[in-house]
Amino acid sequence: MNGRIVAVYGNLVIAETNGRVIQNSVGYCHRDDGAKLLSEVIRIRGRVADLQVFEETRGLKVGDPVEFRQEMLSVSLGPGLLGQIYDGLQNPLPRLAEKIGFFLLPGNYIDGLRTDINWDFTPTVQPGDTLSAGDTVGTVPEGIFTHRIMVPFDSQGKLTVESIVGPGQYPVDKEVAVLKDSNGQTSPMTMQQNWPVKVALNVSKKRLLPVEPLVTQVRIIDSMFPIVRGGTYCIPGPFGAGKTVLQQITSRYAEVDIVIVAACGERAGEVVETLREFPKLIDPRTGKTLMERTIIICNTSAMPVAAREASVYTAATLGEYYRQMGLNVMLLADSTSRWAQAMREVSGRLEEIPGEEAFPAYLESRIAGFYERAGILELNDGSLGSLTIGGTVSPAGGNFEEPVTQGTLKVVGAFHGLSRARSDARRYPAIDPLDSWSKYVGIIDTTKVEKIRELLRRGNEVGQMMTVVGEEGTSVEDFTIMLKAEFFDNVYLQQNAFDEVDAATPAERQKFVFGKVIEIVDLDFEFDDKDFARRTIVQATDLFRNWNYAATDSDEYNKLLSQIDDFISRKGR
Repeated sequence: MNGRIVAVYGNLVIAETNGRVIQNSVGYCHRDDGAKLLSEVIRIRGRVADLQVFEETRGLKVGDPVEFRQEMLSVSLGPGLLGQIYDGLQNPLPRLAEKIGFFLLPGNYIDGLRTDINWDFTPTVQPGDTLSAGDTVGTVPEGIFTHRIMVPFDSQGKLTVESIVGPGQYPVDKEVAVLKDSNGQTSPMTMQQNWPVKVALNVSKKRLLPVEPLVTQVRIIDSMFPIVRGGTYCIPGPFGAGKTVLQQITSRYAEVDIVIVAACGERAGEVVETLREFPKLIDPRTGKTLMERTIIICNTSAMPVAAREASVYTAATLGEYYRQMGLNVMLLADSTSRWAQAMREVSGRLEEIPGEEAFPAYLESRIAGFYERAGILELNDGSLGSLTIGGTVSPAGGNFEEPVTQGTLKVVGAFHGLSRARSDARRYPAIDPLDSWSKYVGIIDTTKVEKIRELLRRGNEVGQMMTVVGEEGTSVEDFTIMLKAEFFDNVYLQQNAFDEVDAATPAERQKFVFGKVIEIVDLDFEFDDKDFARRTIVQATDLFRNWNYAATDSDEYNKLLSQIDDFISRKGR
């Protein structure tokens, strides 16, 4: 014990110390009942240290002892992470509930990895081999993946394998190898290692520019506003616009290996729904439950505010760890607005000079630091691993001009803005095709995409004009443009998440359907009157909608395709 509490302000504790204290190191605040509350040093002023406590501070008082440690807030990395439900401090919530009941008590912590389970370890090196940080010494099967047991990431220089165990079953804390550095110092290693969550994990040859499209099988994303492996994107939108559902669809159908969901500060109802749904969702790739390749970091709005920050960084670190194995990882953070609100609360208690809307002046740099942890790496063995980060933003009142949304837009590569109007009209996904954008190149030719964007813009202008002058004040040509824009919206941008076929559209089918839609859009119908124009486009809409529900290459699919080709050849007449 090398400190004592001098003040408590909510989750902020001010402690005085005579010992050595390190910025961003962890500390434990001791209560009279013996509970130790985990905290982090966020500011040092002479002999006084400010700590943010990741638990409820009820019961702490002036004079209580504080134990300062040398290490930073870290997580355990090793086999056994997949399928787990953690809180922001990597406590396994199901095991924590078994230990102390459903009402969690402060000061209770459990190791993130189980030590009572044996794993089938197969060595891949021999004594005398030379290794460096991040190199593989053995493998362990973990679900459908081969989990690499790697040299500790903080190792320096070249290391020689002094000894290594043979093939067999071992727990994660069992010594599996002994490594010797250039100075002759030996160090044992196990199948698990720790890494500080606020330090980016990047042990590789080089960082590559993300260019390969990441197919999510959501048409409006893949075709109009694409994302790439190792890229970043954000989904801002008002309450009830479908952010969480869109993330669930993406996590189920996106062509990635590992999905990490960080439920950061969302309402308990939404988080519980996620926890109930994921074990039931069937993974299209394996036919097993989606949970087998998912990690959930659960931190609801009812949990301590400071833990929201930890949960975001914990999720990023776990994603980076699996990226080091050459896997493609997707991190979905829901929602970064709650994280920013926690940052604002801590900043206010520190009495820092506030920025816009009382958020801290360093808000944008923190947001940028989080999204910069995404990327695609060429690892030491030549394989590629990627981490794609998608974060939702919950701006108050759906106002995209607020600081968190604007700070996010400056650093992400794609913006999928959800619209209240589209959500109310039951047009899902409710991504606004006029406000959204992407800097990435997707699976559809950019000239075709730009052509459709122009059609949607012109169709919207005609629609707004019609609200003023009415349908009778609109020319047949303008009316046809509006109908074509509505046609594209109805048959391509909207998807039925509850239909087995329409919920997910593979890349090849998207390209083919997009081409057929373009053929309809390019037709010069030469309508004589608006009623005939409306009937014709409605007929095309019905054909394409039914086509969307038909399984690829089924009899129904081919029958509808021939009807669509016939419709195009006779221009709907």
